[in-house]
Amino acid sequence: MAIDRDVASIYDVWQVHGSDVIAIDKPRDLSQDSIKADAIITNKPGITLFMRFADCVPILLYDRELRAVGIIHAGWQGTVALIVQHTVDAMARWYGSDPGNLIAGIGPSIGPDHYEVGEDVAKPAMEVFNSDAELVLEKRNGCWYFDLWKANEILLRRSGVKNIEQSNECTACDTHLWYSHRAEKGQTGRFAGLIGLMDNG
Repeated sequence: MAIDRDVASIYDVWQVHGSDVIAIDKPRDLSQDSIKADAIITNKPGITLFMRFADCVPILLYDRELRAVGIIHAGWQGTVALIVQHTVDAMARWYGSDPGNLIAGIGPSIGPDHYEVGEDVAKPAMEVFNSDAELVLEKRNGCWYFDLWKANEILLRRSGVKNIEQSNECTACDTHLWYSHRAEKGQTGRFAGLIGLMDNG
């Protein structure tokens, strides 16, 4: 493989736009059904955490001190259900990770100029972000637009994560490079997000 990871090292899940986090210590047994979850964490080298995306936000976490990693699938539902905070808390609980030592990467996903949402999304987002709501929601021409990039950055910072990198790549802007469920009206594929620890550290 181009990234020198064996397919047999993969652990993936059945993504359901929820807030469940699972901690794993071995690759997925392909004879078993996938577990429903939207975040995976591990501190075992050689395991490749794998998720699929087509507008939702990929978030990668790396504990550089204690050597643990995580991957998050954060659509609007997972975002307002605080999946980011649940994952950071899970890494602290399972591996002793200090949020201040985590490095977070926010990958390609639908950008704020393309993510128009209804009141059913805007209302819970306002409740979650309260005083920060104006930073993640904008009303233009009577329509709400939700900034998932800024929303998840805020949630990471609320969780104590300080080192955050944003790709600022909009999946809906460039469907030659990325898949976009919204821009391609559901007729699209998925790109992969993955992260893992090397055996040699």
